[in-house]
Amino acid sequence: MPLVPLPLPDPGRPDLRSPLAFLRWLQRSQRRGQLLATLWSTLELGCLAGLPVAVGRGVQAVVDGDTRGLLAAGGLALLLSAGQTAMTVLLHRQVVWNWLQAASQVRQLMARQASSLGAGLSRRIATGEIVAVSSGDVEKIGWYVELTSRLYGAVLAWLGVGLVVLARQPDLGLAVLLGVPVLAAAVWPLLGPFERHYGEQRALGGKASALAADTVAGLRVLRGIGGEELFLRRYRAASQQVRAAAVRTARTWAVMQAQEVLLPGLFVIGVTWYGARRVLDGSLGVGELIAVYGATAFLAAPLRVLGEAARAWGVARVSAGRAVRVLSLTRDDGSTDRQEPSAETESGEPEVAELLRRAARSDLHDPVSGLTARAGRLTAVVCGDPDAAGALAARLGGRPALAEGERPAPSARLGGVELAALPLAAARAAVLVHDKEPALLSGTLADLFDVPRSGRVEPAAALAAARAQDALDALVDGSPECGGDPMAARITERGRALSGGQRQRLALARALVADPPVLVLDEPTSAVDAHTESRIAAGLGELRAGRTTVVLATSPLLLDRADTVLLLQDGRVAAAGTHRELMAADPRYRAVVTRAENDGAAAGSAGAVPAVVAATEGGAG
Repeated sequence: MPLVPLPLPDPGRPDLRSPLAFLRWLQRSQRRGQLLATLWSTLELGCLAGLPVAVGRGVQAVVDGDTRGLLAAGGLALLLSAGQTAMTVLLHRQVVWNWLQAASQVRQLMARQASSLGAGLSRRIATGEIVAVSSGDVEKIGWYVELTSRLYGAVLAWLGVGLVVLARQPDLGLAVLLGVPVLAAAVWPLLGPFERHYGEQRALGGKASALAADTVAGLRVLRGIGGEELFLRRYRAASQQVRAAAVRTARTWAVMQAQEVLLPGLFVIGVTWYGARRVLDGSLGVGELIAVYGATAFLAAPLRVLGEAARAWGVARVSAGRAVRVLSLTRDDGSTDRQEPSAETESGEPEVAELLRRAARSDLHDPVSGLTARAGRLTAVVCGDPDAAGALAARLGGRPALAEGERPAPSARLGGVELAALPLAAARAAVLVHDKEPALLSGTLADLFDVPRSGRVEPAAALAAARAQDALDALVDGSPECGGDPMAARITERGRALSGGQRQRLALARALVADPPVLVLDEPTSAVDAHTESRIAAGLGELRAGRTTVVLATSPLLLDRADTVLLLQDGRVAAAGTHRELMAADPRYRAVVTRAENDGAAAGSAGAVPAVVAATEGGAG
């Protein structure tokens, strides 16, 4: 089976009722691969079990002086050896494919979930746990899914061999049929401790990964305050906890593996001893003894698969539980029955296409705050609480991220259409929310601007509006291989080689290139100086002229460029007007914009209003 179909066009809708239901869903999604692997496994083990029979017949033919029987036994052994070789190749190829498909499918589900939740994902679950699920856990889930077919093949081969031996030698056949379940059951008492230790190891590993990610992300700050040693001690302690948990898991694992060797070995010794006694009393031939011994020794192979399946089940159930937890997160009430619509199947609906056509001339309304952003205008929103501003930005995008137990709020509406009711791709095409701390992925600058866009705004115009020339110079200086072409210059992981202001302006330029009908910007200039901020405000107003833009900010330089400014107090629109009108007439607005400590101080600063206005006028120019 070729690997061309990976990644899958659609990973599907998983069953998230329980970890076991999720694993079963993965198996059902690759029925053909499971059936083929079961068939190849059964035939491989059948050939392996048949070899001792051929050898036994050959030995018996030598004892009886039967040349024709010897040649027939040799031909049978050769045929079984060739069959086993072919089945081993086919089985290995198929189980690797099954493993890759299961792992890829889970990774695609995780990527789709991360894309759906956006910035809200990290608020609901630790970053380290997300990394652990997307890396180590998918390996364990894929291992269990591919092993299931080999388990079915081992059971079928055991039943077949047991029945054949039972027909030839009832007492030995009964021992074969009953011995395997008894030996397999000996492993189960260890599964509980193993699963518990492994679950503890994975949980501690996730916490250590989260601590490492936080440390790396804040390395510059830590160096500035001399906190490297403090975080290093914390990580050492966390890693030692992971090591201790891993040792406990390994001990249980080692005992389980020892059982897989010891118990089948004792079983083979017992059956062989019993068969040898029967040879001595003449009730069993030498050739039949060799065949029975080989069939009994063959049972070590199914037992190894059973033991491996037991271990795989222990780790896969823990890993599947973590995956289900992440995949069950939603943006509304956290229920597991709400599935994200497929953009491929629904984004072409007539009503969605019509929405995208008229989005540029539709008002954006948030019923929670009472905010309305008029079509084609630049609306600024002033909110003293950064968290409330971030929640408003998420609501305007139609995908608010809620904490556990929090009731869903009414959806923002674009032209009267609820954004939350639209497919995710359609909602994002209509309203683009630019996060306060956007991420820059590694690659070239051309890769950064390779986003869905209208084609109206070229990267050069977006970079000019974002006043990002110094960021381009820094990229060119750091990428000698680009030959002076900024678009070929490479951006390091998360743009760490750039300053905070440079990263912020490149991300702003990326949002401007997308040129959505409605653009929501959350503090887009918080990391730049006042002079650059004034120039960005001018460039933003020019580039977005005639397009609906909402800017959440408290900077007078941005606010003075807005067509309308709205003040939010206690989550509701409390005042509206231009920046100058509100500065002159509303002390609450002045308190937020001028960072006054209280209304009295803000009122006392009323005489300074002309100076503030003058500053904005001068900066805006």
